[in-house]
Amino acid sequence: MTRRPPGQAASGDGEGEFARVEALAGLAREVDGLRRGLDALVGTPTRVDDLARTVAQLADAFAATPARPGPTVAPSWLAAPTDSEAVMGLLEELCRWLRTVFLRYPDGVAVLPECWLWHPDVIEELLWLMYAWRAAYEGRGASVQLAGDWHDRQRPGVVRRLKTAVGSCSRERHQTRPGWASAPSGATPVPGVEATTSIAWWWAGARDDAPPEPARDSTTTRDDSGISAAVNGAERGRWSQ
Repeated sequence: MTRRPPGQAASGDGEGEFARVEALAGLAREVDGLRRGLDALVGTPTRVDDLARTVAQLADAFAATPARPGPTVAPSWLAAPTDSEAVMGLLEELCRWLRTVFLRYPDGVAVLPECWLWHPDVIEELLWLMYAWRAAYEGRGASVQLAGDWHDRQRPGVVRRLKTAVGSCSRERHQTRPGWASAPSGATPVPGVEATTSIAWWWAGARDDAPPEPARDSTTTRDDSGISAAVNGAERGRWSQ
């Protein structure tokens, strides 16, 4: 048996020592990873608290932000309620605005006839123009852009239409006299309304076919049930199939 000199290691002992060092290094890496994971777990409540504070701050900022104003709704004279007090309130409101704003413009004075109250379409135009002015100058969303649009487009448009519709009208044209040509009073009848039933049957059941022929004259008799005589039962049955 050969004996090694003192201090001389066997040929395989170096490899074994290196393996042990590598194993210890790997174990140290695992321990370090576990430590970092533990630190992350311990720090989680702090991060959750920070996130909660951030969300609360964003909610407060959102609540403090003024809401964007909704669209301005103008009342309609043509569809005004059948309440004399409500209608009178609309007219008084409009008259105050006309005196304060609209009649400050020379072209506004020129196109507003003295009989404007007898023209429902004129009142309708002036009502929405008044509410457009209020939205531009007094509403929550008032802006110089809306004011510019009112001056450049909306007011001139109303002035132009009033000039075309009632520019030459007067109170006398609304008075009843023998032989006096006056403007039509009341709502104009809807033309062709007698054909609504036949058109409804055709469009509902046979719109790919030719439409029913119109009556020879402007009036069509109706039976007791209110169904146009121009549509007979056979046609209705064919269209409903």
